[in-house]
Amino acid sequence: MTIKAIFNDVFPPIIWRSLISLKRILVPSHDTINLEGDFATWEEASSRCTGYDDSSILAKVLEATLKVKRGEAVYERDSVLFDEIQYSWPVLAGLMWTAARNNGRLNVLDFGGSLGSSYFQNRKFLSSIPEVRWNVIEQSHYVEAGKAHIQDEQLQFYKTIGDCLEASRPNVVFLSSLLQYLPEPYSLLKLLLKLCPDTVILDRTCYVNQTDHEVIKIQHTPSSIYAASYPIRYFVEDELHHLFTQSGYVLLESFDSLDKLDAAATWKGHIFVRDCHE
Repeated sequence: MTIKAIFNDVFPPIIWRSLISLKRILVPSHDTINLEGDFATWEEASSRCTGYDDSSILAKVLEATLKVKRGEAVYERDSVLFDEIQYSWPVLAGLMWTAARNNGRLNVLDFGGSLGSSYFQNRKFLSSIPEVRWNVIEQSHYVEAGKAHIQDEQLQFYKTIGDCLEASRPNVVFLSSLLQYLPEPYSLLKLLLKLCPDTVILDRTCYVNQTDHEVIKIQHTPSSIYAASYPIRYFVEDELHHLFTQSGYVLLESFDSLDKLDAAATWKGHIFVRDCHE
C-alpha cells in the first residue's frame, strides 16, 4: 500500500482537510487555489481582487470547450481539461429524476454555466432523454462566444433570465459553484424561485463548518488555470436553505461536492423539489 492509502485508512476526512489546509498556509503553491481572509465585508474583499471578466480567461475556456465539443478531449472544468469525466452522480440523478417526472422533458436553466461545461459533462446520459434543452445564463462576452462557437439546438446561451424565458420554460434551475461568488446571492435565489421550477439543484456550494455567521474570503486561482482573484462567501447552511422552505420547496437529497479547498468550509450539493401540497 502507498503512504497515502495507509493514511486514508487511518485518519478520518476531517484530519485530511486540516492537513491540506495547513499545507496551503505554510507552503503556498503557484499551482493550487489559495484562500485569503477573513474580511469584514464583501466590498472590502472585492476591492482587493482582479475579478473574473478578463478576456484571457474566456479565451482559455473557449479553447478547452471547443476541444470537448469536437471530441478531442472528454471533459473540461474551469478551462482545465481532464482525461476522464468527473461526474457528480447526484446532480445527474437529479436531472434524470426531473425528466422522468416530466414525461421525458428536461429544460435546464444553468445560471453561470460558462460555455456549457455541465451540459458536456453529462451529455452521454442526457442523450437518452427524449427532449433536452440546456439554457446557459452568462456574462455578455461568454454569451457572444457561446452563440458564435458552441450553441446548437439543445445548448443555448442568454444574457438574462428574461431572454431565456422568452424562448423556453425551464423545469430545472441549476447553480454550480456560483452562489458563493455573487455579491447578492439571496436576491438571485429569490428571483429564480419565483419561476417555480420543479427542481433546484445546487452543487459545489460552500458552507462554514464551525461558526454561526457567514465568512468572506478572497480566492486566488493560479496562473496554471487562469490568474484571477475574487471574493468568496461561506454560507450558513440553515440560513440559505430557509429561503427554499419559505418558497414551498423541500430538500430531496444532500451530497458532498468534488471541491475540497479549505478546512474551514464544506463544499456540498443539494436537490430541492417543489412541494406539490403548497
